[in-house]
Amino acid sequence: MSLHGEYDTDNIFAKILRGELPAVKVFEDDETLAFMDVFPQSDGHVLVIPKARSRNILDTAPDVLVDVISKTQTLAKAVEKALSPDGIIITQFNGAPAGQTVFHLHFHIIPRYDDKTMGDHAKGQMADMGKLNLLADKIKAAI
Repeated sequence: MSLHGEYDTDNIFAKILRGELPAVKVFEDDETLAFMDVFPQSDGHVLVIPKARSRNILDTAPDVLVDVISKTQTLAKAVEKALSPDGIIITQFNGAPAGQTVFHLHFHIIPRYDDKTMGDHAKGQMADMGKLNLLADKIKAAI
């Protein structure tokens, strides 16, 4: 798959943005949506996406990129305050060979805990929705 292909309006994040699929939301404004990853690599794994159509960081308008990374920082601070992890990974993938599985720009905020093993990206078991809602509420309260 090309790094610069057409934007797929049926990707899972586009469907979430249109309200066709549910998401456990952490933050939303006119430009950005943040929600819990349903296949979390760690407790408190949050995804941050622009509402603007963009496949990856390479085709995103600079003003959209500035906004989404600024909000990623705000949300990472909220994750730190709410969950007190030992560290936080912020990552973003561009193209399938790099690990991108949903072709809509997104940033992962992944809390790391010294005593817990991190799960694999986009693999494993779907999280318990009740647990995701509790984690989202804690993070929202810390924003």
